[in-house]
Amino acid sequence: MPREITAFSNPLIKYVRDLRDKRHRRAARQFLAEGLRILTEARETGRLPRTLFYAAASANHPLVHALSMDVEDAGGDSIQTTPDILSKLSGKDNPQAVVGVFDEFDATLDDLDRTSSGIWLVAERLRDPGNLGTILRTGDAVGAGGLILIGESVDPFSVEAVRASMGALFTIPVVKTEWAPFHAWLRAGPGQLVGLSLDTDTDYRSATYTGPTFLLTGNEAQGMPPEMAEACDVLVKIPMLGKADSLNAAVATAVMAYEVLARQEKATSSV
Repeated sequence: MPREITAFSNPLIKYVRDLRDKRHRRAARQFLAEGLRILTEARETGRLPRTLFYAAASANHPLVHALSMDVEDAGGDSIQTTPDILSKLSGKDNPQAVVGVFDEFDATLDDLDRTSSGIWLVAERLRDPGNLGTILRTGDAVGAGGLILIGESVDPFSVEAVRASMGALFTIPVVKTEWAPFHAWLRAGPGQLVGLSLDTDTDYRSATYTGPTFLLTGNEAQGMPPEMAEACDVLVKIPMLGKADSLNAAVATAVMAYEVLARQEKATSSV
């Protein structure tokens, strides 16, 4: 049966609240996810929170009830609490109806099957959690095999990144690695590396894409280093017809991903 916590002084409340802090989160190797939609996405992929908090007013919601039962059946804790405590846990004045504490989950390059998808997303030193979340959502939308983060990128388990992903963190693999092992892994099998760059005359609509296609997006402020650009099989740019010189990293990734998806679907239908 679910238990009830209504006191702010409860040690578990302090522990969960502290998961909003990067240092505490990394030490605990646990993270927060908020909202019924995100937790339902996680549940549908087989991932359940270790601890589930929900407001008493939501107890009879069928999805909340199913989530609570599954958490308890898996040996986790299901806790009914107050909106004020949920607000404290989430850091929002208008908190979501549910908050879950999940164990971090890791994937490595060796876990990936490059033949499972024709599109893969690669981001180098991505710093903005909103961009990371949006790229994850794009990856889910186009059926990408996963997101590979190169170098010192933003933590995908931060509250902001998890929230921005809208559940996509649970639907596609995320691998954190460095350039050298990624490049060695990529060249050990099939795969075309396509870099988004301003330093090329090749329009993204005129390039040829051969799957699996790995779309490489550079750092938001500095772009990709020269050695990475040189390692790409093709560099492409998205034409800018206005005064701006480039698109947001997440938007550019989405434009490219849908172009590659359209090309691959057209090639399949013509066979």
